[in-house]
Amino acid sequence: MKLEQVELRVVSLPLLHPFEFSNATITDKIFPLLTLRASGIEGYAEGVMDAAPEYREETIVGALGFLRDTLLPQVLGREFANPQALLDEMRIWRGHRMAKAMLEMAFWDCWAKSLELPLWVLLGGNKQAVEVGVSLGIGNFEQTLKDTQSALEQGYKRVKLKIKPNHDLELVKTVRQAFPQAHLTVDANSAYGLSDLETLRQLDQYHLDYLEQPLAFDDLLDHQKVQQHLRTPICLDESILSPEDTRKALEIGAARVINIKVGRVGGHLEARRVHDVAAAFGAPVWCGGMHESGIGRAHNIHLSTLPNFTKPGDTSSASRYFKKDIIQQQLEAKDGLMPVPQGNGIGVTLDQQQLKAVSTGLEIIKPK
Repeated sequence: MKLEQVELRVVSLPLLHPFEFSNATITDKIFPLLTLRASGIEGYAEGVMDAAPEYREETIVGALGFLRDTLLPQVLGREFANPQALLDEMRIWRGHRMAKAMLEMAFWDCWAKSLELPLWVLLGGNKQAVEVGVSLGIGNFEQTLKDTQSALEQGYKRVKLKIKPNHDLELVKTVRQAFPQAHLTVDANSAYGLSDLETLRQLDQYHLDYLEQPLAFDDLLDHQKVQQHLRTPICLDESILSPEDTRKALEIGAARVINIKVGRVGGHLEARRVHDVAAAFGAPVWCGGMHESGIGRAHNIHLSTLPNFTKPGDTSSASRYFKKDIIQQQLEAKDGLMPVPQGNGIGVTLDQQQLKAVSTGLEIIKPK
């Protein structure tokens, strides 16, 4: 496929409710959206980097600069036979996984459309719907109990609680006592250290499915030390950037579950390799979310059809987050199952009127 043109936008979608986690609170989902035109076909992807480096090092400004000034001038106007050929071209630049993922994922959408196939078929998936859970931000206990009950009544398969020091043990105890049979997990977003080992050990009594990313965002070794003292499996998110990180983490026992975010690891090809490495170790994976719009959510759903995605992901109903999305389709779960979008590629189309209303910047990049 010949890469003809790229359209870059910055989109700001207001959330229905503020969402707080251990190191930040967000009120709007701000993200770059990439439209790729290749061989007369449009493909879409969004970036998962933040405005500030609160999750990983990449930022929106940095990603747009890298795409505009370095990556796109190198590939626009050229032909690539498949996503692997494009990925091979991008390997000459270190890091910038989230920015590279935007182009790679949009290429997958174009490529699947050119073959008149849905993305999940090309990825090797085998499901028509995927199990999903919900993620609840930090808030008062009463509201958390209400939100947990609501999620369980709607059939969601897992409830994840965001935690941080002094907002952890009592919270989990309260929710567990109210919902003794629920599948509960907690996510610390790197809020703890080795000195908090006793607090983390006390979480064992609440029968959590896993404890997500308790320690530093770039750590493996200290997670291995903590996992030795816990019955609860550790799940790694921020620490896993590649199949190699996955192998190392599972080989040394730093984790027993892996959260795969396609943008974080550099695109669908790398996400699929992370999936395969985890499967080789017998470690389940699930698809993490970053409050994506319908474009990113659709990519996540297609990826989640791969067989080792055996734990519920974060791709819950878009209406839980946004009053109006930027796609024409409704991505809504029923009884904890999210249907895979129908149609070729990612199976969703942009609502151009809404997109224009929520875009804060636009640039079109063509071959020089």
